[in-house]
This record gives sequence, structure tokens and C-alpha cells, in this order.
Amino acid sequence: MIYLDHAATTKIDKQVLDVFTSASEQFFGNESSLHDVGTKASEALKEARTVLASSLHAEFEEVFFTSGGTESNKLAIMTLLNSVKKEGNHLITTEIEHSSIFNLFKKLEGFGYEVTYLKTDNQGLVSLEEIRKNIRKDTILASIQHVNSEIGVKQNLKEIGKLLYKENIYFHSDLVQSYGKVALDVNDLNLTSGSISSHKIHGPKGIGLVFLSKDVHYKVNYPGTTHENGFRPGTVDVPSALAFAYAGQKVTDDLEKEQISAKNLRQLLKQRLESYKNQIIIHSHPTNQVDQIIGLSLQGLQGQYVMLECNRYDIAISTGSACQIGQTLPSRMMLAMGKTDIEAKELIRVSMGRDTTEREINHLADVLIKTSDKRYQ
Repeated sequence: MIYLDHAATTKIDKQVLDVFTSASEQFFGNESSLHDVGTKASEALKEARTVLASSLHAEFEEVFFTSGGTESNKLAIMTLLNSVKKEGNHLITTEIEHSSIFNLFKKLEGFGYEVTYLKTDNQGLVSLEEIRKNIRKDTILASIQHVNSEIGVKQNLKEIGKLLYKENIYFHSDLVQSYGKVALDVNDLNLTSGSISSHKIHGPKGIGLVFLSKDVHYKVNYPGTTHENGFRPGTVDVPSALAFAYAGQKVTDDLEKEQISAKNLRQLLKQRLESYKNQIIIHSHPTNQVDQIIGLSLQGLQGQYVMLECNRYDIAISTGSACQIGQTLPSRMMLAMGKTDIEAKELIRVSMGRDTTEREINHLADVLIKTSDKRYQ
């Protein structure tokens, strides 16, 4: 099976798995315990935290371990809302956020918060001017994802962050799809908080992290919590944290090489599909785009059908966000770009990884062309 669904999850790296196995034997203690076994685990956890903080240009004490991207998003946002000093109840987000954020903001409306959901332009970019126009005196927090999981559009976080910082508004960003694909400096992006997930970068499932700026004097969500400096309850999974750190170091070191490879593979697919551009549409932004994620539509064919056809030819792709599999809802990303419900249901997502080859991309192109041609026969 040709695996082209890396934005959903990745296969754990063999060396990362070795780190996890070894760490499970060596650092099995509770890192909060005061005996030598606990101290050994605590020192190992500090090392993992330091490595991951460095990959973000953050500081050691600004990184908190969680169970993954979804919990990271929710914990970060709720922590900021519990800790905000500025009075107000207005929040800003977008219509294209991951479901963990989008659904949380919908729930927050039931608790008295007012939420503005921003659309994008027809290429998926959130307008800085639209953000500026929607800022109010009572705006206390904004959450805007960095890289969209369905078509790979990259938002201008640096400029957005400058604006929000100037207005004294907390700024959270879902960094799950950008970590490992683009260089990240949380200070340069003016972020208050950000979220990352291990299993998107060939690390183990079940662990992620929150970057939370040390400038935030946060209030704990769960009184009495001692783990993770009160940020999150529960014994920290030290072996997974070490494996996560190893995976994070590896993708950081290999970033430039992987960017070049992804760019070449994306260009190959575009060239193969060029003569079919009236039948097969690639949804992207001309400049603000990661190459690893490619959103496409085969006109007149629902994405689920195309996905199943690819599966029949031993290719694993997605109909969009993996969290929406099994549902017939149209892509929120496509709707935010002004597409119709029918067009939004045509979306498929191809997401490449470090092991993706030209042969695999050529096979994908053959299958997409063959599938599209059925519509016109």
C-alpha cells in the first residue's frame, strides 16, 4: 500500500521506537517521586523538554506535555481564558480550524463568550485586515491555525501576531501541521501559546505538547494538580516524551532536506496533472503553502468515491481531515473559500512524507487521471 496520508498520522520511526523501548526500561519511575528512580525519570524528562523547547526557540519552562494535539489545543485555550487579565468575552477564530478548536469555540458560546469566525479568501488565506476590523475592546483571545490540514495553506502568523500583541490579545495557534514542515520560532511569531502532536512527525501516539509563554501567569485548570507545574494532571509518560523529543530533533535537523524533496514531488504531480487541469483542480496558495499537503478535487466526483478508488489501487489518501471520516459533511476549509457544498464534498487530500517516492507520485497521478476520465466517458 502506498501511504499518502501523513497529515492524518505517520508511522513511528524505527529509531524513535528504539528510544521508547529503551526509555521504558530505564526511566520507568514516576518523575514526581523523590527516590532515585523517580529522580532519574525526572532528569530524563527535563532533557526531553529541553530538546523540544529548543526546536521551537522556546524556553524549558514554556513546554508542557499532554496526550496530543487535541488536548493541547483545549488545555491551552482554556488556560488562557482562565488567566486573562483584560476584561472581555469576545474571541476570534476562523472557520477552518481543526475540529478540536472549532468545536471548543462553539461550546464556549454556550458559556457566554462571543465568537467571531473568520472566513478566508478564495485561496484559503485569512486576511490581516479582516482580523483588524473584527478586533473589539473586549477581544481577549484569538486562535488561528498555522497550516491547514486539508490543503496546506500557511497563515501569516508573524503579522497576525504583531497585530494581536499590540492590541494586548492572547494569541494561540494550532501548530500540529506546521511542526516538522516549516521552521518555527514562537517568539518571532508573537505566540502566546501553541500546540504540537508527536504522531505527526513519526513519533509515538498519545503525546503532544503545549508551548505557553512564560509571560502568562497562568491559573491551573484543575486545582490541586502537581504534575507539569500544575498545567496538566496525571503522571507524565517519560518514555513517550523522550521518543517525541528524538523525533522532534530529527525532523528539525532534516527540515531543509525534506522541504526540497516535498517541493520536487509536488511539482512532479502538478506536471503530471497539468493537461487535466480542467478536470482535476489543485487547491493551493501561490506563496503561502507547504508542499507536503496537496488538496485536490476531481470535478463531478465526490471525494469519498475518489478515495475508495485510490484505495482499490493500493493508495491511501484522505477525503480531508481524518477527524471527519465517516461523515458526509462538506469541508469547512472549502466552504470558507467560497466553494459550494457540492464542490466542498469533492475535496481529497494527498499528504506526503519523508519516504514518499517519485514512483508513488507517478502511480497516484495515473490513478487520478484514470478515475477522472471515468466521469467524462
